[in-house]
Amino acid sequence: MAFEGLSERLENSFKKLRAKGKLTEADVKEAMREVRLALLEADVNYKVAKDFTKTVTERAVGEDVMESLTPGQMVIKIVNEELTALMGGNESRLAIANHPPTVIMMCGLQGSGKTTHSAKLALKLKKEGHRPLLVACDVYRPAAIKQLQVVGGQIDVPVFEMGNENPVKIAEEAIKFAKDHGHDYVFLDTAGRLHVDTELMQELQNIRSTVHPNEILLVIDAMTGQDAVNVAKSFNETLGIDGVILTKLDGDTRGGAALSVRAVTGKPIKFVGTGEKLSDLETFHPSRMASRILGMGDVLSFIERAEQSLDEKKAAELEKKLAKNKFDLNDLLDQFDQIERMGSIKDTIKMIPGLGSKIKDEDIDEGAFTRFKSIVYSMTMQERTHPEIINPSRKRRIAAGCGMQVEDVNKLLAQFKQMKKMINQFGGKKGPKMSKKMRRMMDQNPEMAEKMLGMTGGGKSKNPFGF
Repeated sequence: MAFEGLSERLENSFKKLRAKGKLTEADVKEAMREVRLALLEADVNYKVAKDFTKTVTERAVGEDVMESLTPGQMVIKIVNEELTALMGGNESRLAIANHPPTVIMMCGLQGSGKTTHSAKLALKLKKEGHRPLLVACDVYRPAAIKQLQVVGGQIDVPVFEMGNENPVKIAEEAIKFAKDHGHDYVFLDTAGRLHVDTELMQELQNIRSTVHPNEILLVIDAMTGQDAVNVAKSFNETLGIDGVILTKLDGDTRGGAALSVRAVTGKPIKFVGTGEKLSDLETFHPSRMASRILGMGDVLSFIERAEQSLDEKKAAELEKKLAKNKFDLNDLLDQFDQIERMGSIKDTIKMIPGLGSKIKDEDIDEGAFTRFKSIVYSMTMQERTHPEIINPSRKRRIAAGCGMQVEDVNKLLAQFKQMKKMINQFGGKKGPKMSKKMRRMMDQNPEMAEKMLGMTGGGKSKNPFGF
């Protein structure tokens, strides 16, 4: 995940500050020197890193901070606020046309994920009740039109195309089509190049001056680091972009582009791509990202992911079963399915305060769910409903059926028994009150939350099932 190295470096720097009961100006400056080095290692623009640490230092050596009972915490608070400001302060929303359709022009270099993220954004708006239209304006790249048609088909959003016609003409006709067929958003998937050149910019300027898009979004690859910021600067100076979509933020990237692009271009990051699925697109919240960078978690994004993945009907059924103390392996299977739909386990854990900074990626086994489910799927329906009937011969049959060991089946059953006992303690027959108790428990006791999530054992074992 992006920022992992930066988060670790910052955490080490702040540990030294927390350990001191009283701070001196020299303490603050030494910490900020380490912060500046951490930012530079994360591929943050040099001037941005220098200005950032200068601002934090000026605020941190103030009298209110130095004489505070917890000066270390006050400095971290300032860093959090300045990181948020550096990335834009508040989330930036899409422009909306006074008279539909709202025209959004997608631009960027080849390979940045422009076509895929046109579809991702269209899907996001479709889920909000809008009627988007995808438009194939890239008539140069082989199979570009076909690719847009494929992703459009996957999300059930229509694609307007006119073959190898002039892209300006295609954009004009697409907007007429949208008006006639009731589409309130139009996404122009324009052509890219391997690098910024005059021909590319001229075509984009022609489209802009002809159809007057309400929003020009630049799609840039976070994996390219400072090159991404340079590309954003070039596009903005020539074309005048309104915002950025940063892709591959889930990858092995240092995250410098996310921290630099607003300061260098003055334009906000509006969305971030967080995975390969067409649903893996999130609104960029500077305050939440700052909290994640500082190891403070991101509870709001965690809740939003959970709500999007939640099957409300199954949740209601589970609540009734919990109230009657009838939680079984089928229910646990459903819960793991819903957690999987939230995306990468590693990214999800990092959103939970108290867990993200403690648990390393190597302690998280992404394949645990698959192995867990294979054991349960090897059971009969009666065994899933009544695990207590599983005797040694049944365990051998289950293990053979899923290619695991009897010990794995034993560990899973023991863990299920422990989880059921824990759930009963916090829920019992009180039903609806359980969720509040569970939430309070998770807030107060991260270690207990870790067990309940069933994602990682942290350290000695890869997960609570022991395999």
